[in-house]
Amino acid sequence: MASLFSGRVLIRNNSDQDELDTEAELSRRLENRLVLLFFGAGTCPRCQAFAPVLRDFFVRLTDEFYVLRAAQLALVYVSQDRTEEQQDLFLRDMPKKWLFLPFEDDLRRELGRRFSVERLPAVVVLTPGGDVLTRDAADEIERLGPACFANWREAADVLERSFLQPEDLDEPAPRSLTEPLRRRRYRVPRAARGARGRGAGGGAEDEAGGLF
Repeated sequence: MASLFSGRVLIRNNSDQDELDTEAELSRRLENRLVLLFFGAGTCPRCQAFAPVLRDFFVRLTDEFYVLRAAQLALVYVSQDRTEEQQDLFLRDMPKKWLFLPFEDDLRRELGRRFSVERLPAVVVLTPGGDVLTRDAADEIERLGPACFANWREAADVLERSFLQPEDLDEPAPRSLTEPLRRRRYRVPRAARGARGRGAGGGAEDEAGGLF
């Protein structure tokens, strides 16, 4: 998964804005995790309404105040803001564990084209192997909340068999009775797998203006 940002810099949304600028640092933050690419903009009314929902969703899965062990989940904010000041203002109240691309990095736009983002907000869910699990999970997150993560993790494991647990287990976890349903719902088309890493179609304009 870190290969998506190979040669790039990701920044932590903490007070020091620590930069992840080596392959080792990127791997430590992104490998063996479900990765959410959050496309949004501070000037987009729908993004402003969705941001608190996504913040609560992420915190309840990754903050030890709510869970015994943080979920294997990472989030990268892919800003579509017009200015760096708007981006900074939007991120000010977001979780410190969020990552984001530098404002000047043109990968912000390239990712929108690659994953065919057509509206804001959008949340693209990627498996640990980098396949697209769902192209826009915003509505699902609003409806189901943190329960989404269990669905995604099981689907990713069904599709790839590569989701490693944070510690070694003698026996594999039993499969859910709903596994066949998840397999159908989250099946990744072969064409989509082959297209990974290549640019996809363009996007539509939103309140952020001139997407991609």
